[in-house]
Amino acid sequence: MAAIGYLRVSTNHQGKDGWSIEAQRKRVEGYAFLYDLELVEVIVEVGSAGSMKRPGLQKALTMLRDGDADSIIFAKLDRLTRSMVDLQVLMQSSQKESWALHSVAEKLDTSSASGRLVTSILGVVAQWEREVIAERTSEALKARQAKGLHVGAVPLGSRLNAEGALESDPEGQTQIEAVLALRSEGLSYRKIAAATGLKLGTVGNVIRRAKA
Repeated sequence: MAAIGYLRVSTNHQGKDGWSIEAQRKRVEGYAFLYDLELVEVIVEVGSAGSMKRPGLQKALTMLRDGDADSIIFAKLDRLTRSMVDLQVLMQSSQKESWALHSVAEKLDTSSASGRLVTSILGVVAQWEREVIAERTSEALKARQAKGLHVGAVPLGSRLNAEGALESDPEGQTQIEAVLALRSEGLSYRKIAAATGLKLGTVGNVIRRAKA
């Protein structure tokens, strides 16, 4: 049977946690060899699994829909999707269009009823874990705010002290003064950024805060 290998890493975590592209490739190729599946193409994607609107995934789905392959193999379920809704859509499409999903880490094969059941259960558990982590993160941020500690990016002109609260940063304040002085001379945001070495967005934030 013909299969597509699908490998994905996020931009910010490529190569971490043992799920680098090469590590995934070895797992996918090993699985294909073990179950006598012919890899007709291996698609590599860099980006979030938060949406199915990914060029690589859409290419794979088109190939499956067109009959160019009978299954898609991925190293781990979250390499394909982190959304229970998207997983259900994929499973429904696979049944309707007669192709299968194979997850190496979880040893899943949706070509059977039992495989589809286990895949659905694991998808629910994975989504629950993500929601719990999100809740804990939100609670931790609220706790920091309640203590008067800063949450989020540190603005130019400030820095975090040992307690985690904002305090004035002399170097940053000097940069702010330079930005405002250049702006008063009529320079554009882009020219100010080039002159000060600051990012264009930072220059804009400084000027907008000064006007507020």
